[in-house]
Amino acid sequence: MKMETVALEGARLAALHRYRILDTGTEADFDALVEQARTLCDTPIALISLIDAERQWFKARVGIEECETPLETSVCAIAIRQGYLFQIEDLAADPRTARMSLVLGGPRIRFYAGYPLITSARVALGSLCVIDTAPRPGGLDADQREGLMELADEAVRLIERRAG
Repeated sequence: MKMETVALEGARLAALHRYRILDTGTEADFDALVEQARTLCDTPIALISLIDAERQWFKARVGIEECETPLETSVCAIAIRQGYLFQIEDLAADPRTARMSLVLGGPRIRFYAGYPLITSARVALGSLCVIDTAPRPGGLDADQREGLMELADEAVRLIERRAG
């Protein structure tokens, strides 16, 4: 890893920890966002996923029981490196994700779409994502993409309010 990449990752992790959001309890506002995302995009799974140094932790989730997974199973860890909607229509066919345990084993996820949660200081903390257990050729439609972006923006506002 290049030196500047390490420095940027360190700054990103420091920003994430400043919000004191990791390992906190459920909050109705965050839970409502993932439920809205799931309904809007007609998927069985929706998450607000925060990317820490060695794990992704779910501030809010619907459709799965786990509250965290290792980074090596995290599509969200790829998504936060984008500045826009990140979609993979068939995770089993994509070389970046085909060998991930959540693709090969339960829940056998196949479709992913997520917006990075980018703060006003331009730091990506995680993503708001929707996931399906079936491939989705074409991905999200225009209304779903727009709605998911608005929900991701609201998630960022909720996170930034924590800083007071």
